[in-house]
Amino acid sequence: MIYFDNAATGGFKPYSVTDTAITILKYLSANPGRSGHRLSLKGAEIIEKTRETLCEFFGGFFPERVIFTKNATEALNTLILGTARENGHVITSVYEHNSVLRPLEHLKKTKNVSVTYIPCENVYEEISNSLSDKTYLVILNHVSNVTGGETDLITAKKAIENRKIIFASDVSQSAGHTEINMKNLGLNAICSAGHKAMCGIAGSGFLIFDDSFEISPLTFGGTGTDSFNLNPPAYYPERLESGTLNLPSIASLGEGARYLKNNLRLFSETLFTLTSVIYEELSKIPNVTLYSTPNIYGIISFSISGLTSTEAENILSDEFDIAVRGGAHCAPLAHKKLGTDSGGLVRASLSPQNTLRETYVFIKAVKKLASGVYLN
Repeated sequence: MIYFDNAATGGFKPYSVTDTAITILKYLSANPGRSGHRLSLKGAEIIEKTRETLCEFFGGFFPERVIFTKNATEALNTLILGTARENGHVITSVYEHNSVLRPLEHLKKTKNVSVTYIPCENVYEEISNSLSDKTYLVILNHVSNVTGGETDLITAKKAIENRKIIFASDVSQSAGHTEINMKNLGLNAICSAGHKAMCGIAGSGFLIFDDSFEISPLTFGGTGTDSFNLNPPAYYPERLESGTLNLPSIASLGEGARYLKNNLRLFSETLFTLTSVIYEELSKIPNVTLYSTPNIYGIISFSISGLTSTEAENILSDEFDIAVRGGAHCAPLAHKKLGTDSGGLVRASLSPQNTLRETYVFIKAVKKLASGVYLN
């Protein structure tokens, strides 16, 4: 199968990633850091090394404020719910994933939090005009999972300069595709999945944040430390990491980051080339409407007249053995803005390991769909 669904989960895993996970499952199935024997201590050592790797990779601040989660959803919930303020105000964008929208909707009902959704057409003015004395969080995704469009985070940060507002970003679609330096971007926190372009396996995600604010835990349980205290530890990372950690996934994420470290520029150039080819060719096809432009994140979204996005997805899979994604991509406000909330969009999302040959097979298949051959 031609796998063009990398924005959901990366289809390519380096040997170092899979080998690490398998080796741990075979030989290191101990509870990391919860016991004093050498297998447990070795697991803890691997986890701490991964914290240091990710902290360096993303220009973070302190390894202990690198928190491991099972996915980006858990990381975003931890951040959004763990910093909630009664009667507070949050600014976000219409391009956010439901992993941001739904926690905020929950806070509307439970904490009387008000939320402003900006269109990200002129982020400086939009944020500046939305600010109030109750604004405590601005959270914007770095790259839209629907279109591959990038938010100007540096400009967004300027709108809240010198204010005590948490500036956070969901980097799930950009992490592993381009350099992200929290200090340079002025970010106080980032959240991401590890199983997409970061090359980790399923079950890996992370939250990285600075020391300008605190996060209340969402889960409570054993941490292997301070056991006689019935409250969560006051220190990180234990404060936010109750229970057994997913050692195979965390270790694989560290290997993924090390694999990417020296390849980001090459991979970005490759994806820009591949998306440019698809964009150019699809733009020539009647009945195809594009919602993306060439980008380094591998995302090209489009619609085909006469077919819903899920119908097109199913035909591409069943008839051409090509994996894409149709539907709303868990980003309802983005589709309302784009006017595609009725039929959704087909999203082809590539990895640097995809080939030009695969893109031409895909383009040929879309031409057949757009010609009406598969219309009911």
